[in-house]
Amino acid sequence: MKTSDEERLERWRLVLGQPAQESLGVSLGETERSMDKTLEALYDSERKAGLGASSPQVARWLGDIREYFPAPVVRVMQGDAMARLGLTEMLLQPEMLAAVEPDVQLVATLLSLRKVIPQKTKETARRVVRKVVDELERRLRAPTERAVRGALSRASRTRRPRAAEIDWDRTLRANLGNYLPERKSMVVEKLVGHGRKRSSLRDVVLCIDQSGSMAASVVYSSIFGAVLASLRAVSTKMVLFDTAVVDLSEQLSDPVDLLFGTQLGGGTDIDQALGYCQQIITRPAQTILVLVTDLYEGGNAQRMLQRAAALVQSGVTVVCLLALSDQGTPSHDPHHAAHFAALGIPTFACTPDLFPELMAAALQRKDLRAWASRQELQVARPG
Repeated sequence: MKTSDEERLERWRLVLGQPAQESLGVSLGETERSMDKTLEALYDSERKAGLGASSPQVARWLGDIREYFPAPVVRVMQGDAMARLGLTEMLLQPEMLAAVEPDVQLVATLLSLRKVIPQKTKETARRVVRKVVDELERRLRAPTERAVRGALSRASRTRRPRAAEIDWDRTLRANLGNYLPERKSMVVEKLVGHGRKRSSLRDVVLCIDQSGSMAASVVYSSIFGAVLASLRAVSTKMVLFDTAVVDLSEQLSDPVDLLFGTQLGGGTDIDQALGYCQQIITRPAQTILVLVTDLYEGGNAQRMLQRAAALVQSGVTVVCLLALSDQGTPSHDPHHAAHFAALGIPTFACTPDLFPELMAAALQRKDLRAWASRQELQVARPG
């Protein structure tokens, strides 16, 4: 058995590479030597360009790192390989793609490459994207459904329900004090209802910036859009934009099809996107507009702010997410963020795990800036 000191020295040897072999006075075992080769192929400055020229060699390397390192480390090394070894070009080969550990960043890369991916690789790419999307949807669907249904239930209860809309469980509990033992009956003085069920209680518009820097946000937004679209009490629309606007609401039933309908690149025209949203919003007071963008406007910035102000004044609940991703505070235009905040638009970045709670708070018309502050999110302030 190795002592803790020996393990520590081996780890330092793997970190520092071959030049540290003699000074550390440690010899690596067979497994550790194989691990060292995979690290050397990526990080040794003299060999970092050699691996990228051979698809079979890179494919073997991808298999090796998955064998020797845990998934979080694999994803980091894959990201480094993208930058150092030209691995992005290698992903155009199906045998290479099949060897990569799927994650959100890989999906974003594949989507940005989809126009140049060879036909023989496209089906493999879709399988990789499907695997990641299915896993994310499995993790995010239940909390989103719980949060949204709970929020709508609390927001829509009425004391004057129609017969078909009576919530009998809550009605009975509200009238327990009126039970007459001698008659074994209850006098119902208060009726509690679910609210109207014949039409959607709220309209949600997800307006997503699909420029390259927002790729991870597009992935998460498509999944949340699909989940929200499956809830009958919510009418959901998905609008994506760069310098053009595309309405993908009809594709919300399949997030993978939606993702392959994105552009992921080009400029950004938020003004044009907000103008389109103004056209499709028919019930402003019942609508939540979630704008996901870094606010770097390539179109008419002044008109963008005017449209945002008009939406707020019409009664629309507008939220601006600077990112919907696992990363921290994103790069964004602080000037425009301050202007949005001055209009009363909560503006901050949000992680996927917090998005269901955000939607619940929006549906209940809570103070979203206060909510974000309680979550210790960095909220934009009026400038």
